[in-house]
Amino acid sequence: MRIDKWLSNTGFGSRKEVKQLLRSGGVTLNGDVVKDPKTQANPEKDHVLVHGEEAVYKEYIYLMMNKPQGVISATEDSRHETVIDLLEMEDQAYEPFPVGRLDKDTEGLLILTNDGQLSHTLLSPKKHVPKTYFAKINGAIPEDTFEKFTEGIVLEDGYKTQPAKLEIIENALEESEVLLTITEGKFHQVKRMFEAVGRKVTYLQRIQMGKLKLDDTLPLGTYRELTEEELSLLSEKVDVFE
Repeated sequence: MRIDKWLSNTGFGSRKEVKQLLRSGGVTLNGDVVKDPKTQANPEKDHVLVHGEEAVYKEYIYLMMNKPQGVISATEDSRHETVIDLLEMEDQAYEPFPVGRLDKDTEGLLILTNDGQLSHTLLSPKKHVPKTYFAKINGAIPEDTFEKFTEGIVLEDGYKTQPAKLEIIENALEESEVLLTITEGKFHQVKRMFEAVGRKVTYLQRIQMGKLKLDDTLPLGTYRELTEEELSLLSEKVDVFE
């Protein structure tokens, strides 16, 4: 691995800034000053110091974000703020991307990583990784909605969804609160499912993915790295109807 990539991936600046850092003589590789950005280094056995501070290389980054409304789940966009824009530069250096997407007006749990294999595992239709949402719905929930959701809802385009689990938190004439767990991620799926039974989602928040729950102490618009325990939860299977 080139040493400029190593330094960039460990938060010491952009490639341009890293080259300036190298030219200044502030970087050592196994005790020797190195100035050539093309110098090869092995993260498994070599030691890199920047002005005496160890540059610990890690290949992957795993972040949990509490996504706010108004921000889109994309790596770049010319018109809107993206979830990547919310990251510190040292985390952007790992070139993470959102695992799946949340609508612009949807809040809650979003995983960002540069681990393509993890992303594939969580998003693969064959894996049926469940995602749980807290939603506010206009009006009361009809009694037959449970059965309809359990059997799968036919959307306006004729597509029939996979079985979903609906739980009522509060059922009221003006506004109801529910939890909905689905195992797929069609475009605007939660909203379209409720529209199919004559109701409208007025607020939507993803609170869980697989066994990983949103950290309820994480303020909107902020993020943190996943713990080892949380990362292991993502690989555990979940029975939606257990």
